[in-house]
Amino acid sequence: MTGTTDTKPEAAGQSAGTTTDKTTAKGISLRTGARLAVVQALYEMDISGKGVLDALAEFEAFWIGQEVDGIMHPEAETAFFRDLLRGTVEEQRAIDPKLDQALAQGWPLRRIEIVLRAILRAGAYELMFRPDVPAAAAISEYVDVARSFYTADEPGLVNAVLDRLAREVRPGEVGMAKGKGAHKSTGKSAGAGADQGPGETGSAKPGPSTAGSSKPGSSKPGSSKPLPTPTPTDEA
Repeated sequence: MTGTTDTKPEAAGQSAGTTTDKTTAKGISLRTGARLAVVQALYEMDISGKGVLDALAEFEAFWIGQEVDGIMHPEAETAFFRDLLRGTVEEQRAIDPKLDQALAQGWPLRRIEIVLRAILRAGAYELMFRPDVPAAAAISEYVDVARSFYTADEPGLVNAVLDRLAREVRPGEVGMAKGKGAHKSTGKSAGAGADQGPGETGSAKPGPSTAGSSKPGSSKPGSSKPLPTPTPTDEA
């Protein structure tokens, strides 16, 4: 079952690196840690062909909160991680067409680089199936996740695509947030204004990374090794 709400609802002002709930030793919130782990797990599943159960078992036993090859992976809220990973995979047939519609014409989701595709799918799952997470908070979190992996146009793409999707699946919520002051994707951390609605952006055009390219700061495509843990973009 997807879209469960057995975990504590997320505050709209919560962002990567800060939280009113428990945080990891590095100051990364447990839910942010879960989102990072989900993106890493989706990437590995994409290139290795592993199933959800194998990915869940591997990440919970050997990656989340563990030091691997000299890299300390953050702790994560286990129930949230499980729901995000299972839900993103189980609802992929519903998620992918929505993302295709939100992307610029001529750039279907299948052409997007693997890590970016994982970020968009996980973000779309939260917007479509986790009503307990405010849309603005979800968008801001995944923009911050994208900034952990990319330094070019990709965070702006994530903001534009998820914003467009949110306006379709949560029109009342996003419209009301917009009226309070639009949040635009800039050089500032997206989490800083998570209580404000994501701003309107131009056509969602993929950044320089496209399908088949190597992942930023990670092993080459074809490797079954998950991505290194990104450095948090916000101070604790």
